[in-house]
Amino acid sequence: MSSEIDFAALRRAAREVMARAYAPYSGFPVGAAAVGVEGHIVRGCNVENVSYGLGVCAEVALVSAAVSSGVRQLRAISVCDAHGRILTPCGRCRQVLLEFGGPGMIVDTVHGPRALAELLPDAFGPADLDRVGEAR
Repeated sequence: MSSEIDFAALRRAAREVMARAYAPYSGFPVGAAAVGVEGHIVRGCNVENVSYGLGVCAEVALVSAAVSSGVRQLRAISVCDAHGRILTPCGRCRQVLLEFGGPGMIVDTVHGPRALAELLPDAFGPADLDRVGEAR
């Protein structure tokens, strides 16, 4: 499963896009790259705002770029800092990634590739909404 994914290429793409991050407040640029089910690589970087809560994480920017380019299903993601070190997505980003990668999406971590379900156990997802609709 994860052996089919070129994590080295995803890491390079994440580092390249990280150089475009807008992080004047934290000084912590982040890049993210993912591969869609059809093999397309999509990228995103963090974009901060003087009103801190309005900033956008690299993973959320990546999902926006993916959707904008027609990619709706992601297979794997790698996220890095300014030094190219692997970062694991925060909880909010894991939830966003679940919507577009599902529990089987592979996340590059410092401990090796892991399924998103391992990083976000018992997640709330579209199936939960479906169950409520079925009960009506």
